[in-house]
Amino acid sequence: MRFRRLCAAALLATGTLLAPLPAAAATTCQDVAYPVRVGLTPLVTTQETVAGRLCVPTGAKTVQVLIPGGTYDRSYWDVGFEPQTHSFTQAQNKAGFATLALDRLGTGRSSKPLSALVTASTQASAVHQVITTLKPRFTKVIVAGHSIGSAMAMIEAGTHRDVDGVLVTGFTHKMNYITVVPVLTNMVPAGLDAGYLTTMPDTRYNSFHKPGPLIAGAIAHDEGTKDVFAVTEAVDTILLNTVIIPISRQITVPVLIVVGNDTHFCSAGVPLMGSDCSSPAALKADEAPFFPAAPRLDTFVLDGYGHSINYAPNAPDYHAAVAQWARTI
Repeated sequence: MRFRRLCAAALLATGTLLAPLPAAAATTCQDVAYPVRVGLTPLVTTQETVAGRLCVPTGAKTVQVLIPGGTYDRSYWDVGFEPQTHSFTQAQNKAGFATLALDRLGTGRSSKPLSALVTASTQASAVHQVITTLKPRFTKVIVAGHSIGSAMAMIEAGTHRDVDGVLVTGFTHKMNYITVVPVLTNMVPAGLDAGYLTTMPDTRYNSFHKPGPLIAGAIAHDEGTKDVFAVTEAVDTILLNTVIIPISRQITVPVLIVVGNDTHFCSAGVPLMGSDCSSPAALKADEAPFFPAAPRLDTFVLDGYGHSINYAPNAPDYHAAVAQWARTI
């Protein structure tokens, strides 16, 4: 008994008992839809709808606008399999940030235009129109993406300059075509027209998760929630987000790049077949030339998993790194 009293006194003296951890702010979520106009030219446009899920913790002033990658929709950001580990949105909401997880045009609850109209640039334009509706409710906006969604995030930020930060995940400027091409050839038509594709059954582990552990429940969930992408999205993703014409040169806000051991965008020293992801410092050195106007470039490497890093067992490490970075911009 005397020992316990002494321990309590010591804790009180250090302030531990006087400074309990703050409770997580209450978060309100709702499905939302935004009217947008997109088209191949400014003179020929169509009225479309971008759908998403907006989650706002009490008092949140920063919102993260989340763009999923190819064959994913908004569910990538709020993985339903063991969400306490894999849900990016829940992690950011607990950290006090609002999240708006979007369905790209052609996916989820967003409208489905002809696939020929759906490029990375038109997707970025649609996201820009969504972002204009978020101000002045939120004082800061971070645009974030995964895979080709990251390409769209960089196009949006570099073209419209309406955000305060850019989060790039599952993407670098040096695509490894040796691994990417087989993924594309294993896709089949799905959706409104033949230009919309999705993965063949039982190919998602090798395509998006390897060399991570094969966790049956996670892969089954990914297979059960998969969506589509339009072939035309890949065209300007490559033209505007590789070494050819990097739109990222026009980004003037802080950038964070997060990758796993991603064979699609990382390479073991083969020139132009992936960036050097051997360490955060190596990745930063490799990517820095593509962000000359960004006031700050930060990098994070999540070891042990492949492309779709929200499914990684150690995903909370990267979720925490994102939250810490977002507090500094």
